[in-house]
Amino acid sequence: MTAVALLSVEGYEVLEAEDGQAALDYAVDADPDLILLDVMMPSMDGYEVCRSLKQNERTRLTPVIFITALNDRRARLRGIEAGGDDFLSKPFDQLELSARVRSLIRQKRLNEDLDHAGKVLFSIARAVESRDPNTGDHCERLVVLGKAFGEYLHLSRAEIRDLTWGGYLHDIGKIGIPDSVLLKTGKLSAEEWQIMQQHVLIGEKICQPLRTMRGVIPIIRHHHERWDGSGYPDGLIGNEIPLLVQIFQLIDIYDALTHERPYKRAFTPQESLEILFQETTKGWRNPDLIKQFSEFVGNQVVAA
Repeated sequence: MTAVALLSVEGYEVLEAEDGQAALDYAVDADPDLILLDVMMPSMDGYEVCRSLKQNERTRLTPVIFITALNDRRARLRGIEAGGDDFLSKPFDQLELSARVRSLIRQKRLNEDLDHAGKVLFSIARAVESRDPNTGDHCERLVVLGKAFGEYLHLSRAEIRDLTWGGYLHDIGKIGIPDSVLLKTGKLSAEEWQIMQQHVLIGEKICQPLRTMRGVIPIIRHHHERWDGSGYPDGLIGNEIPLLVQIFQLIDIYDALTHERPYKRAFTPQESLEILFQETTKGWRNPDLIKQFSEFVGNQVVAA
């Protein structure tokens, strides 16, 4: 029996596409729970279709099963690179097909729930930023700067993603800080400062239940640590501070320095770097990373 026949017997509604482009069109319009792709198809092969599906916001979470020849290792490797989620070999075993389809559909439901929860977090983060009119588009700029500096340092795609997500989420914990403290224009009292420092722990607690946020949580918790151990909340010293956090700290401070706030003017890139070098002299920043960031900023200024 064909896969279509086997799945129809199981009670699934099955749509068939005559070629790769038709498969893409169906996927966008019908929002299927799962897609089975033959590697060899007219107009565009299964790998190309899979890559397009995974790059489309509407279909990126849809599981893809590649149908391959028995023990076709090369086809499986190409399928993994294209973003395939599983593989089935002909001839089909009904029990195996049914089990894999059920498993991937269940996983899709979980991924959709996680994706929705992540979007809620980003919405909360934007709401937090809007509470403070002095920060402007700080988070958006951090995302752009984080991606550029991450690529300059040849970070992995996952690390750059965590860095950019950190741009949005690093201060999400400020949702739990009262306006009387968060928006105070004068100097904070010792008690108020202790309250303000809680935002990193609140943010960590908000994001911790989400598996997709594991790489971002260190940025949320530790972005106020200092190289000499004088930061908070844990007083981490040197490379106890995760590298991604150290990188984020630099772009966060640099963006704040180069943009106007009610209590200061916007510093030039060179002035901002000088301030960062001064902080390094005090023992607050990683000297080697500061040099790399200075070179990166120099390249950015020249390119502009």
